[in-house]
Amino acid sequence: MFRFTKAPTYLLLSALFSSSIPAIASDDNRLPEMGTTASSTLTIDKEREYGDAYMRMLSASQPVINDPLLSNYVQALGHKLIASAEDVRTPFHFFLIQNPEINAFAFFGGYVAIHSGLFLHAETESELASVMAHEIAHVTQRHLARRMEAEARNSPITMAALIGSLLLTIAAPEAGLAAIHATTAVGIQGQINFTRSNEKEADRIGITTLAKAGFDAYAMPRFFGRLADQYRYTSKLPAMLLTHPLPESRVTDSRMRARKYPLVNLPPSEDYLLARSRIVARNAGLSDTSALNWLNRELKKAPPNRRKELNYGKALIYLDNDKYELAHQILDPLLAGEPNNLFFIDAATDLDLNQKQFDRAITRLNNALKMSPDSNVLRLNLANIYLESGQYQKSIQILNRYSYDHPNDINGWTLLAHNYAKIGDRSSELAALGELLALRAQWDKAIHNYTQAAQMAKLGSMEQARYDARIDQLRFQRQKFKALQ
Repeated sequence: MFRFTKAPTYLLLSALFSSSIPAIASDDNRLPEMGTTASSTLTIDKEREYGDAYMRMLSASQPVINDPLLSNYVQALGHKLIASAEDVRTPFHFFLIQNPEINAFAFFGGYVAIHSGLFLHAETESELASVMAHEIAHVTQRHLARRMEAEARNSPITMAALIGSLLLTIAAPEAGLAAIHATTAVGIQGQINFTRSNEKEADRIGITTLAKAGFDAYAMPRFFGRLADQYRYTSKLPAMLLTHPLPESRVTDSRMRARKYPLVNLPPSEDYLLARSRIVARNAGLSDTSALNWLNRELKKAPPNRRKELNYGKALIYLDNDKYELAHQILDPLLAGEPNNLFFIDAATDLDLNQKQFDRAITRLNNALKMSPDSNVLRLNLANIYLESGQYQKSIQILNRYSYDHPNDINGWTLLAHNYAKIGDRSSELAALGELLALRAQWDKAIHNYTQAAQMAKLGSMEQARYDARIDQLRFQRQKFKALQ
């Protein structure tokens, strides 16, 4: 899969999104009715608006991973959990951030972020799912809205100012943190105490969701316990333990709750292991040498039937370092054994692309699309192969449809902009770049791009009318966005 230049890693102030309201005292696995608690301050629709705004700001300030294979994996895993969760009142969006810290967090509108570093410490899919189920519970319980309500009630600051400070934190972390400190009277220790109580609530609900979705309920206490043991005597805690404190009582509680569910003996998830190897090779913040060492260490202790996923990671590193023969030695038998595996098809396409074997890649992708015509991974790969082989109109045809189906995916707009630049269609290039700017909440620049595009279009043409209509939409979105601040 094509890859864009990696963004720098920023400090993620996920503590601002951690819950800080005491849990309802209950051992019952039923969800407490929290709708009325937060509804006096924030409606579900308003939370969605804030979530969309925060996501755009994150896209501009954080190294969000836009790898279609990895995005597909975390979305599929997240929605498997959502299908077994209760009190779901908003769509959910799961995404990855390139950050070696062990962490995950949730915020308004059903957005759940997972740090790539979490994959290096979660040994099974159930362990990763346990963290995601915990974050899903934060959203279904509306913990952030409840925190905002409590802080607005206990301090001389308005709800709008509190939420504006959170928005500012994403745009400019240092300024936002100062704003939070200046506008709340809640001390650090008080926030931690609230968070501990709230975390137990998310554990209780999350472990129920985990078990109902068919995962290993013991994965949650096992993962938490291993983290607590690993960092028990260190002064520098990972972000997850700073924002999700793990006192012994919380680990013990999760272990006791897991005992309510039957033991399940799940086979290792191939997709999880492949996604993990892909992250190690490309998104864990490791040097190529360190990544290879990690994979080789895992290979020494892996059973024979689990080595292909680790070898896949090694093939990616060889491919990225132009060691094509070594990459072929691993990938060719993997693809022969599983010809419909998207991870292997994607890597083989990368090899073909780097060796300028365009026809071979196009044939492979078209055959795969007959089996999976809606696959975003295959569609983007094929569009990219057409772009790199100079077949720009074929690429544009795929991408226009793709961007219509996935308007929030930067991959489609980026490839469209590259295609239009190649054929000298400056107005269409500006429009595609304008969509990328809008996805990062850079409204003025997006409107400027579309204004330039409209000026280049033929007077009175359908193209000009389309650009003018989009300018009106962007101005409306800009106005709504500013009203949230």
